[in-house]
Amino acid sequence: MDTPSLIATAPAGTFRGLVNRGVRSWRGIRFALPPRGDRRWRAPVAAPDADTETETDATVFGPVCPQPENPAIPLGEGAVQDEDCLSLNVWAPAADADTAPPVMVWLHGGAYTFGSSSQPLYDATSMVASGDVVVVTVNYRLGALGFLDLTAALPHGGFDSNLALRDVLLALQWVQRNISAFGGDPDRVTVFGESAGGGLVTTLLATPAAQGLFHRAIAQSSPASSVYGRERATRVADRFLSALGVDAADAGAAQALRAAPVTAVVAAGATVYSDIPTTDPGTLAFAPVVDGDLLPEAPITVLREGRGIPVPLMIGTNKDEASLFSFMKSPLIPITGERIDRMFADMATENPGVELPTRAQVLTAYEHVRHRAIGLGVARDIGFRLPTLWVAEGHSSAAPVWLYRFDHASPFLHLIGLGATHATELPYLWGNLVSGPKDLTFRLGGRRIAEVISARMQARWTAFAHGNAPDAENAPAWPSFTVDGAHPRATLVIDRHDLVVDDLDGELRRAWGDATLSFS
Repeated sequence: MDTPSLIATAPAGTFRGLVNRGVRSWRGIRFALPPRGDRRWRAPVAAPDADTETETDATVFGPVCPQPENPAIPLGEGAVQDEDCLSLNVWAPAADADTAPPVMVWLHGGAYTFGSSSQPLYDATSMVASGDVVVVTVNYRLGALGFLDLTAALPHGGFDSNLALRDVLLALQWVQRNISAFGGDPDRVTVFGESAGGGLVTTLLATPAAQGLFHRAIAQSSPASSVYGRERATRVADRFLSALGVDAADAGAAQALRAAPVTAVVAAGATVYSDIPTTDPGTLAFAPVVDGDLLPEAPITVLREGRGIPVPLMIGTNKDEASLFSFMKSPLIPITGERIDRMFADMATENPGVELPTRAQVLTAYEHVRHRAIGLGVARDIGFRLPTLWVAEGHSSAAPVWLYRFDHASPFLHLIGLGATHATELPYLWGNLVSGPKDLTFRLGGRRIAEVISARMQARWTAFAHGNAPDAENAPAWPSFTVDGAHPRATLVIDRHDLVVDDLDGELRRAWGDATLSFS
């Protein structure tokens, strides 16, 4: 067998990678200039092409975007935080094939504030080896550096909107231009992501500038309705300026922002990140913004009406999404009765003219739930499940859609009350089931069945990327989502044994009614 080539010569330059278990990888490839100094809070600028005669070392991950420390999100051994973070990583099969395999571009999660493309969880070796795909993982700016919109708060400051979304678009353009040099097919690109990454996927589907940059999409646990308008973005910006100690009325405010130490920017962002959900339950401090420019309309509206970019879509959630937020005492998801009541009041204010379900009507969907768990159910559904259903229903009129729910959890996660919580599916998808010697996930067993589920998930996800139905051997065929037909509103339930259920969320739909809710 020939030794796999670790040299890739692309328009962007010549890159030297490495090989592990027969899979090649190139790491830390810069796709944009450092967004610091005068380029802070500006649209990304593409990195210039390197001299192809000179090899660029691509064996080490690039820096991660500066962010608050979060023990729940290990960034990887030796991870360095720096604003010069706009890089990507490529994994490819051992040798170039006669037919270029499809490309899967991953957008990581982390509440738009945490995480990195270089997290050990996202090592694509297993997925590439089993699925014959090329995988690209992308860094984008986070927190205040990536999602703060200063354009109204400081209209003459020379700032741009939707910075992280622009980062992702630039990365997708890099893929279109360069990925064939790494063995991938630029005409078969699937963009996929989870949580905030899933939210970016559903946002991309409503972003006109993304047309043609990808051909399929997978959104896992997407907070699809958590995209806000300019007025709210300005309120967030005002709070950030206050936390940073910058007066917007000061003639030097814009320069002060660009010169502020990044540690101060991260600290001010962390303050706003914690503060906003307590005053506006059910909302995030940082998220994409409907700016009337790059993002003309709320994605949930565009997708519910079937006007998104018409590419096939896989979309789904986990059975117990909200339990992790409760376990971590996170402010992001309103769990208590008082905060949920405030969220209902805010929904009425933010959705004038929309016939909203009454609180009593909504609670009919939770009659079989323990009283203490009602808040978890409401939080899960308004944050994740309902927006996912709205997207599936609307987008299915524009392109094929496959809907899933991930229900599996190890015995240990059941024991501690997390179940199939937020992000539980990720180790199964990536084939990286154990994150280290202190990982307790399989302390009480379940590793063998987890490996079977992992293989099925990888087979379904990569089959979809190849342009096929997302099916796997020795498992039920997964019908596409349609509002009627032989399998109305079919949902694949992923568990020890996969199961297809028609209209799995019928009770939920009826309780919440047909209103598409949003926060501006």
